[in-house]
Amino acid sequence: TRFDVYSMIKRSAKKVGFDNVTCHTFRATGITVYMENGGMLERAQKIAGHSDSRTTKLYDRSDDSPNRQEVERIIL
Repeated sequence: TRFDVYSMIKRSAKKVGFDNVTCHTFRATGITVYMENGGMLERAQKIAGHSDSRTTKLYDRSDDSPNRQEVERIIL
């Protein structure tokens, strides 16, 4: 069942150190990878089944990656 699949995913994720994996994790990953590979927001919106592109944009994590300048600000 879908509950069994979800339980298997949770167990596997926990083994590698991810404690909070949900269906939204996969949705965000899919949308982010699509956008990073040149996908268009409007097409991602249709793929995700969202009626509003602002909802799709919430799942796009491509802007969350730190750039080199941000990392170089870390001084130990």
